[in-house]
Amino acid sequence: MKEEKFMRLAIGAALKGIKSGGAPFGACIVKGGRAVAIAHNSVWQKSDITAHAEIEAIRQACKRLRAISLAGSEIYSTCEPCPMCFSAIHWAKIGKIIYGASISDAKKAGFCEISLSNSRLKRLGRCKVRIKGGFLKEECKRLFSLFAKKGGAQKTY
Repeated sequence: MKEEKFMRLAIGAALKGIKSGGAPFGACIVKGGRAVAIAHNSVWQKSDITAHAEIEAIRQACKRLRAISLAGSEIYSTCEPCPMCFSAIHWAKIGKIIYGASISDAKKAGFCEISLSNSRLKRLGRCKVRIKGGFLKEECKRLFSLFAKKGGAQKTY
């Protein structure tokens, strides 16, 4: 199953981020059946609050494809994108979001999340993006536990 393959790339990116002192979030952008960008949250490494995994992946994909439109692509995220990331996904014209853990799961793990689901943002913004949530959810939620075991829970923002 291709969706599983791409989500596992996002999970792998999140694991890499945790190992390098970052937060437990990863993302993978797919276009034409191939991964064009794989990234992890690098907020602390870059001292950049906007360096969420989805934003980092969008930046990479736009650079690689030399385009600001990512129409026809999908993004796999280990966690439901926050409102900032959802907006960037919308503006990049990404057609589908596939995510694992929910915003409420991240909040329960200690992250300072704005409680606006992607479904609600889609309705409010009349956005056309398709959303598939809860994909490999338990594996994605385990990233929060691993992050906490490595002492990262004190770093949540």
